Formats: sequence, structure tokens, C-alpha cells
Amino acid sequence: MDRSNKPSAIGLGASIPQPTVSIKDSTVEASLPSGESATIHLYGATVTSWKAHGQEQLFLSENAILDGSKPIRGGIPLVFPVFGPPPKDHATSTLPQHGFARNSKWEYLGKSSAESADSQSDQAVKLDFGLSHTMLSEEFRKAWPYEFGLVYSVTLTKNSLQTQLQVRNEGTQNFEFQVLMHTYLSVADISTIRVKNLESKTYIDKTRNASSHTEASPALAITEETDRVYQSLDPSVPIVVSSAADDQPLFSITRDALTDVVVWNPWIEKAKGMADFGPDEAYKNMICVEAGSVSGWQTLEAGDSWEGGQSIKSRL
Repeated sequence: MDRSNKPSAIGLGASIPQPTVSIKDSTVEASLPSGESATIHLYGATVTSWKAHGQEQLFLSENAILDGSKPIRGGIPLVFPVFGPPPKDHATSTLPQHGFARNSKWEYLGKSSAESADSQSDQAVKLDFGLSHTMLSEEFRKAWPYEFGLVYSVTLTKNSLQTQLQVRNEGTQNFEFQVLMHTYLSVADISTIRVKNLESKTYIDKTRNASSHTEASPALAITEETDRVYQSLDPSVPIVVSSAADDQPLFSITRDALTDVVVWNPWIEKAKGMADFGPDEAYKNMICVEAGSVSGWQTLEAGDSWEGGQSIKSRL
């Protein structure tokens, strides 16, 4: 029987745009349909770009070395298994400053869609990178002869960039490590920003012979060379970089299992003294707010794993 009101055929609508990932030479780039992107260099698994709201959010030195001959100055270098110059009489003592993770070539393990914790974004892409003891140079394996596996995950969402590190002890010996995500944030003018939520916290001031102090300011201004390790922070309380003019947050950084935060700016003379930092005046356009676990040592027993990370939100 012919019906006069047949149901119309269900058309196949256009497919929903998906995140894209491209691999070129030694970099991996992820982009969201909404325009955000992140670029990760396989040397050091260093995030060298994060674009959101139509702007670059990370600082990368114009003189950064990108050929794999030295760590990349800017972006988010990864510090492991030691922060700063290695202490004497320790298992890391013959490693270079900040360890070997930022000095080694990582493997791209692939992408996956990620559940975005960002309520304003229903799309996210997660990129995984791996480094193991078998991939290290002979020099690094000799200096730190432990069997380990690292998986570093970079997740891009509409309003955030998340970096997460998993450390696995794949050997029979316990080992100790420190870890830091050495994040260089891009700012228009260092004199117009403030760093908040550090008041009353203890910090080690590396510009004053590693002496210990208590932060008195509710909104820290950067007016000189700054190199401070703030200790024993609540990872769930965000460190906020805000505008001094209107107190609007520019960046908000929450952490997982990373209870230390380093605040660093080289200022005038130190910037001039670093060959890979450029231009000399670029210290005005960056602030390092670095999530880490560096005050003591994490001990990882044979067969165990540890995980920690950060989530950076921009222009909230």
C-alpha cells in the first residue's frame, strides 16, 4: 500500500572533524578542529609549541638548537632523573645537569583520543612518547646503569595542555630519581605579570646560595634574576600567572604528584651569557613555572611505577 506520508530517508550527515596528527622529520604535531595545536620534538620529547586562542603560549628561544646536539632552550624540556647539577656521591653524579631525558631521542608511540576533563571541549588528542634504557647512548647507560621505561604523554584540549610522565623500574635494583617539567611560558612583558598562590610557602633561593626563605608576597613580581624552588605545595591548588593590570589569569597550572614548583627568569646578565638564549632582551617575554618533584628523591622499587604530571590552562 502506498503511503502518502512516507518517512524521508535518513541522510548521512558530514562527518565530525577530528584531531589530526602529522609527523615530519623529527617532530610530531597535533591539531584540533578548533585551531589549537602542539608540536613535540622527538629530541627530548620537548614540546616546542602550544598554540591556543590564536596565540603561541610557550616561549622558544630564537637561538634554540634544534638539531639534537644539545637540549632545546624553551618549550617544555623534561628533566629526569636529576634536577640541576648532580650531587656528588650519588648514583646520578656523572650525569649532565638535568639528566638525560632532554638529551635523548625518544620514540613516538602513537596517538589516542583522550577524555577531556575540560568541560568546554569535547575533543582532545593524546600523544605518547617512550624512552628506555636500551635507547640511551652508551655514555648515559654507563653513567646511570638502571633498567627503566618512561612514557611521556602530551594531551591537547581546547583550553589546556597536559603533560604526564610514567616512570617504570624494569630492573632488579631500586633507583632514585627527580623529575621536572621545565615549562617556558610566553608573556608579553615580564614587568606586567604576577605569580600567585605561593604566599607563605617555603622556597630555596638559588640566587642567594640556596638559602631558605618564606614567600611574603601574594602576587610575586619578577624584577631581577629569579631562581626559586618552592617546596611542599598542594598540587591541586593552581599556580596562577596573572596580569598585574587587571588581575586576569593568563595561565593556571595544576599538578599531579608534583609538589615542587620552580620559578625562573634569567634576567639581563644571565640571558646575555647563554649562547642559545636569544635575543638578549627575550627574558622580558618569558617566565618559567616548572612543576616537579625535586626537593628530595623518589625511590622506585624493582617492578614498580610512578606517575606525575601537570595541566596548563591558558587565558581562562
